[in-house]
Amino acid sequence: MSNKIATAGNTGKKVRSDCFVTLELKDSGGIQIDQKSKVEVMYGKANIELCKDILSFFGIENALLTLEDKGAVPLVIAARIEAVIKQLIDTDKEYLLEFIEENNYTSEKEQFRFSRLYLPGNSPSMMLNAGIHDPNGIILDLEDSVAFTKKKEAQLLVRNALRGIDFYGAERMVRINQFPKGLEDLKYLIPHNVHMLLVPKCEGADQIKQLEEKIEKIKSEHKITRPLLLMPIIESALGVEKAFEIATASENVVAMAIGLEDYTADLGARRTNEAVESFYARTRMVNACKAAHIQAIDSVFSDVGDMDALRENVKVSKGLGFEGMGCIHPRQIKVIHESFAPEADEIDKAKKIVNAFIDATEKGLGVVSLGTKMIDPPVVKRAEKTIHLATSLGLISENWRDEFINIAE
Repeated sequence: MSNKIATAGNTGKKVRSDCFVTLELKDSGGIQIDQKSKVEVMYGKANIELCKDILSFFGIENALLTLEDKGAVPLVIAARIEAVIKQLIDTDKEYLLEFIEENNYTSEKEQFRFSRLYLPGNSPSMMLNAGIHDPNGIILDLEDSVAFTKKKEAQLLVRNALRGIDFYGAERMVRINQFPKGLEDLKYLIPHNVHMLLVPKCEGADQIKQLEEKIEKIKSEHKITRPLLLMPIIESALGVEKAFEIATASENVVAMAIGLEDYTADLGARRTNEAVESFYARTRMVNACKAAHIQAIDSVFSDVGDMDALRENVKVSKGLGFEGMGCIHPRQIKVIHESFAPEADEIDKAKKIVNAFIDATEKGLGVVSLGTKMIDPPVVKRAEKTIHLATSLGLISENWRDEFINIAE
C-alpha cells in the first residue's frame, strides 16, 4: 500500500479552540502520534488516548498522526480525526462521543424567535460559549460561512457540537447547504436532536417536500418520533413570488426568513440600511407568513458596530409584521430582544382589550367593547398575544389582571 496523507482542521496564529490534524497511513510500524500543544501538560495524555481510541475504532493499525492542538476540546479533536480518516478510507462508521443531558430538550412551533445567532459550522471557538449570550436560537451554519473544501469537516463538527456543547436552552438550528446538496447534511443532524433546519435559497414547495421525504426516511431508520421544524429562507425573486406556496408546503414549516444579501444581488440592487430596495419582498413575505399562520423572520443586519441603526431597523421590521431577525454578532442580541418586546403603551392597551373581552365573556355578552369602540376578534387575539409575550419576558406578572382591576378601582 502506498502512503496516503490527509489533513483537517484549522491552524494559524489567530486560531483557538481548534486543532490541525495530519494523518499518514502506512504499511507497517504501528501507531505513532506526534502532539504539539500548549496545554500538553494538562491534556496531552488524554488527547493521545483519544487519538488511539479513534484510530482503533476505525481499524487503523499503522499510521502517523500529527496533532497540532490550539486548545481544542475532545469533541473537536474527535471530529477532526474522523474527518481525516474518512478522506482516506471508505467507511460509514461514526465515532460518537457522549450526548450530554443538557441538550435533551425539544422545541415548540409557537416559541419566540426574536433572535437567532449565526455561527460558522467549521469554527468551534464561536460555538463553545454561544449559549451564554441568551439568543432564542443558535444556528450552526453549513452553507455560506463554510468553504467548499471544508464542507465534510463541518458536517462532523456540527454533529459533535449538537451532541456535546451546552447551548443553554437555545433552539438548536442548523442551516443546511443549498438544495439538493443540503440533503447530504441530514444524516449528520437528524439523529442528534437538531430542532430546526434552515433551508437556504428556497424557491418552491417541491424542495420542502423532497427534503421532508429524506427527513422521514432517516427518522424512521433511527426510530425518531419528535417533530423536526423547518424555516425556509427566501433569497431570490422567484422565492418571493412563491412565498405562500413555500409557507404552506408542510405543517413543519413554522417560520420563514428572508435573506436580503442574496435577494438584492438577485435584483442587481445595492442593499441599504433604509431597505427601500427590499420593501416589496419583505412585505410580500410577511403577508404570506401571516396568511399561512407562521412566523415571519427578518434578515440579519450586517453593521455589527452601529447599535442605533440596528435599533431603528428592528423598529421598522416589527412595524412590518416581522417577529424576529438574524444576528451575526452576540452584541446584537440584547438590542433585538429589547426592540421586539412590547412597549409600555402596547401592553397597557392590550390589558384593557383583554380585560374587556374577559369581562364581556363572564357576563355572557356577544359584543366586546372598550369605551365607545367595538372590539373585533382579531384585535382581541393580537392583544392576547401581546399579553402572553409580555408575561413570558417578565414585563408583567402572571396575575396582571388582578393588579389591573385593583388599579382601575
